[in-house]
Amino acid sequence: MHSIVFFDLDGTLTDPAEGITACIRHALASEGAQTPDQARLVQCIGPPLQESFSELLNTDDLDTLTRALKKYRERFEEVGMFENRVYVGIPEALSEIRARGYRLCVATSKPHVYARKILDHFGLSRHFDHIFGPEFDGTRREKSKLLAHALEVTQTSASRCLMVGDRKHDIIGARENAIAALAVTWGYGSRVELEAARADGFVSAVDELAEACAGLHPGGGGSAD
Repeated sequence: MHSIVFFDLDGTLTDPAEGITACIRHALASEGAQTPDQARLVQCIGPPLQESFSELLNTDDLDTLTRALKKYRERFEEVGMFENRVYVGIPEALSEIRARGYRLCVATSKPHVYARKILDHFGLSRHFDHIFGPEFDGTRREKSKLLAHALEVTQTSASRCLMVGDRKHDIIGARENAIAALAVTWGYGSRVELEAARADGFVSAVDELAEACAGLHPGGGGSAD
């Protein structure tokens, strides 16, 4: 059985800041709320969106959060998901990791329907065996539950997996499933955040990604479980 490398999407494979922050502004305006500065908005990239809206709107009211999510998704589906760019070198890095014998999957807090459209749009879907993300109703929006589901679907033991991401949610979700975690530092999580979450390793350049994955899972290419 091949080892699996799970990749976060936003802040790891692509830089979605333009689209996500514009859609958040759109949703906040619909609720008559003030818009924080860009530095605060980019911190919403990675965590489940409902959690971010709860903080931005200072409410746990489900009706309010549902309205905000609806307005966000209206703009996101129309234009926001493609206000995005692939980090330079990512396609080549994914090809190299696959060539080393790993299976690749996406594990993102973004609804899997959106994730697939984005990956298709940028020509990245061909690299991945599975694209895991929550449902629109929030089912499996926590990274720990999503990864547990991914392990079940792929029928792979956690000891043969690696999670690659840029936020603490990726690292914590991996640790809660006994999966090794590699933190990338070109995304939206600070080094302090990622160290506090206890990442097993760090990589600061895309062209070093394949080697970093192999460093944490040197036997990745196809030995039996």
